[in-house]
Amino acid sequence: MGLELLLPLMIIVLLVLMFMQSSKQRKAMKELREMQESLTVGDHVLTTSGLHATILAVDADTLELEIAPGVRTRWDRRVIREKFDTSAAPETGPGTDASGSR
Repeated sequence: MGLELLLPLMIIVLLVLMFMQSSKQRKAMKELREMQESLTVGDHVLTTSGLHATILAVDADTLELEIAPGVRTRWDRRVIREKFDTSAAPETGPGTDASGSR
């Protein structure tokens, strides 16, 4: 196999890898957009800045989040990065037993 055949082959491989990466990224963006559109009152969420909060009100483009008891803030819907499943069992961290107490 000569070098003249290797260059087109490398370009084809590079294009395939770029297409696969782009497809994967589009799929992730679609899932994020669907999650952000499905947010409802009472959901526990994580913002892109790392803030944990509970949704108190939902508007077309904004959400009202409770970041501490009695502290309400308004956020753009697009800053929500993750929605937590509240039906799952509570996490136990280091220094806690199975009941969650220290």
